[in-house]
Amino acid sequence: MRYRDIGDLKVSAVGLGAMPLSIEGRPDEARALATVHAALDAGVTLLDTADSYHLPGQEPGHNELLLARALATYGGDTDGVLLATKGGRGRPADGSWTTTGTPRHLRSAAEASLKRLGVEAIGLYQLHRPDPAVPFEESVGALRDLLDEGKIRLAGLSNVTADQILRARSVLGDRLVSVQNRYSPDVRDSEPELRLCAELGLAFLPWSPLGGISRSSLDGPSRQVTGARHRAFHELARERGVSPQQVCLAWLLSLSPTVVPIPGASRPQTIQDSAGAAELVLTREELTRLTESARAR
Repeated sequence: MRYRDIGDLKVSAVGLGAMPLSIEGRPDEARALATVHAALDAGVTLLDTADSYHLPGQEPGHNELLLARALATYGGDTDGVLLATKGGRGRPADGSWTTTGTPRHLRSAAEASLKRLGVEAIGLYQLHRPDPAVPFEESVGALRDLLDEGKIRLAGLSNVTADQILRARSVLGDRLVSVQNRYSPDVRDSEPELRLCAELGLAFLPWSPLGGISRSSLDGPSRQVTGARHRAFHELARERGVSPQQVCLAWLLSLSPTVVPIPGASRPQTIQDSAGAAELVLTREELTRLTESARAR
């Protein structure tokens, strides 16, 4: 496993996005725990969760509690694992996603996450999404206060713009260490944020990094790509004898030394395959081929 930096910590170059283990369509607990254990066996040391990863209106914090149980029941060393959670979103019974970024709510959410995770301080705490009804600096100020009190060790943002990253830096300074935005061959709206993170030395954690890849395949006598436009990823995967998902993650890792993808998984085999992307080194020609394919969408 190769490693990358989040603040002053070294983490695996590929993390685990644990959301699929707790929302609609989630596996049973035995398979969910096996999936986390498989990630740890493969050398994954970044586990990403949130207090809102649960069924609508049911079991708030389900995913955090699940990860805590997975770590407690794992037979190996977990000292190097970074638990990254998020606060500021909710999942009421109607299945919607709410956003609440008041300092009072974020403090309460962080304290509840701290108890569920069973740690002395949350390794990385992230504002899940800016709340348009709350001044952004007030929400970020809540993270600053949690840092000052030792309740969280590092602070991050999610679903933010480049301007918001700079504004958060003015509040948090170098204690802002990461940005988690959606980014994949299908969705590249956050390229400005990815570039800014590279310039500032902030970890960029693409969520849903396999968007488009997992919904497509090479099929039929002519081996056409079905369901998406990512022929190059599938063809290169066939040439290399690996999965298209591995190729996609290796491509993402090549975009910047600060990129740490967090693919989701609900089966042990899935995260084991994703973790293998950290060791897949693509040539300059292969990377150009993939980038041109992504831009041709």
